[in-house]
Amino acid sequence: MTCLPGFLSGGSPCAALRALFKSSRRRQHHQQQRRFALTLKVPRLALAGLPAPASLAAGPGPSALSSPSPRRRRLSAEASSEPPCSEAGGGFRPSRVLVVAKTTRYEFEQQRYRFAGLSEEDLKQLLALKGSNYSGLLERHHIHIKNVEHVVDSLRNEKIEVRLVKRREYNEETVRWADAIIAAGGDGTMLLAASKVLDRLKPVIGVNTDPDRSEGHLCLPVRYTHSFPDALQKLYRGEFRWQWRQRIRLHLEGTGINPVPVDLHEQQFSQEQHSRAHVNERFQDQRSQVSKPHLLPVRALNEVFIGESLSSRVNYKSCKPSFKFSLHRASYYEISVDDGPWEKQKSSGLNICTGTGSKAWSFNINKVANQAVEEILKIAKKCESLNLPLNKELIQKVTDEYNESLLYDPEEHKMFFSIREPISNRVFSSSRQRGFASKVCVRSRCWDACMVVDGGTSFEFNDGAIATILINTDDALCTVLLQE
Repeated sequence: MTCLPGFLSGGSPCAALRALFKSSRRRQHHQQQRRFALTLKVPRLALAGLPAPASLAAGPGPSALSSPSPRRRRLSAEASSEPPCSEAGGGFRPSRVLVVAKTTRYEFEQQRYRFAGLSEEDLKQLLALKGSNYSGLLERHHIHIKNVEHVVDSLRNEKIEVRLVKRREYNEETVRWADAIIAAGGDGTMLLAASKVLDRLKPVIGVNTDPDRSEGHLCLPVRYTHSFPDALQKLYRGEFRWQWRQRIRLHLEGTGINPVPVDLHEQQFSQEQHSRAHVNERFQDQRSQVSKPHLLPVRALNEVFIGESLSSRVNYKSCKPSFKFSLHRASYYEISVDDGPWEKQKSSGLNICTGTGSKAWSFNINKVANQAVEEILKIAKKCESLNLPLNKELIQKVTDEYNESLLYDPEEHKMFFSIREPISNRVFSSSRQRGFASKVCVRSRCWDACMVVDGGTSFEFNDGAIATILINTDDALCTVLLQE
C-alpha cells in the first residue's frame, strides 16, 4: 500500500515544507528549481530517462509542494504512463543501461563440453561428427560479438554507465540497477530480457546482432545494428513513441502445485532430465492440500502453452527384456473462457497468446495454406452451385485475409487462445477451437504436463492444478518504436 506524505495524512511536515507553505514566492522559486533540474541536471534516481511528471505542467498543487523524492516522481510517471527515465521535451537519456547478450551456438557447444576438457580441435571434430559446421558457427559468433561491442561502445561514448551480462548473470538485481535494458541477440534474447522485468516503466529495447540468421521481429530495424548511435540520437531527440506490449499474467492454485519455475534454456533438457527436474523441485510436503492462488513470477510476452510435457511419454514393456516403446498421450484438461462453463477437452495442447505472440507460434498453428482454401472453395462451389471464379487471385485473397485476421496489435488488451488438434467425440467437445478472450481458466487432468511461458520457463501442471490466465495493463512491457 502506498503511504501518503506526512502533511497529507495528518502528520507534521518537515521544517523545509513549513517554510514553503509560509511564502508563495518560495513556492514559485521551488517550482522553478524543479523545472530547471528536470531540464538540465536531474538526479539520477529521478531521471534515468523519463519525461517530466504531469504535476509540473499542471502548476502548483499539493504534490508540487512536497519534496521531489524519486518515489513521488515514479508514481507521477505511472499516472501519466511514462517511464521514469525521460527528459523534458520527450527525449530519453538513461544513465545506466544493462546489455543482455545472447549465448551463441558456438559458446553453447563450448559450455556443453567444458567438463570433458576438449581442445578447440577436439570440438571441431565433434561438431563435424554431428553434422555442424565449426567454421560457420565461429563466424556467426564473431559477428555477434562485433555487434555487441558496437552497442556497448556507442553507449559508453555517450557517458552512459553500462553492464554487459550473459543469461546466467541476468537476474533481478541487475534489472533493478538499470534504467533501461538492451537485449543484444534476437527475439529469443528479447523474450529472455523481458521475462525478468516486472516494472512497466523500465524500457526494454531489442537489437538484432545477427540479422542474416535472425528474424528479429521484436528488435529495432536492422539498420540500427550497425548504426546504433543513430538510434540513440533518435531517443535523445524524442523521435520515437513508447509502445506498451501487453503481457499475460498467471495464477496457479489447486492440489500438488509447484510455483517454482524451471529454466528450459539454461538446462537444455533431454526428455528424462526435463521430467526429473520437475520431480526434484516439488514441495517437500507431498500431501494433497489445496493451495491458494499463487501469482507466478513471470509474464508472458509471446504466449503460454499448456500440454503434456512430452507427446510420446507413456512407456509400455514389450515381450523383450528391457525394451520399451512409447505411445502418444493427448493432453486432458477442462477449460473455461471468460467465466463461461467448464468444458472437458483432449488435444495436443492449448496455446494462449498476446498481440505480440499472434505473429509467432499461434499464427503457425492457425494459418491456412492456399491448397486448403482452394479445396474448401471447390466443395462450396459444388454444394451450393456457386458461380465463383476459382483462380489464383481469389484463392490468394481469401487465404491472406483469413491469415491476417489472426494478427492483432501488441497493445490490445486481449488474448487469443488456440486448441491445438482437438479430439471431438461424445465425451470430449470443442465448441470453440480458437478465439479472443480476456480470461481463460484451465484445470489440469494431465499426468506429466507443463505450462510453458515464452518457450523458456516451465511450471509443473498436473492433475488438480488450476491456472487463471489473463492480461493486466500493469504488466505491459515498455518498448520503443523509432520514427523512420
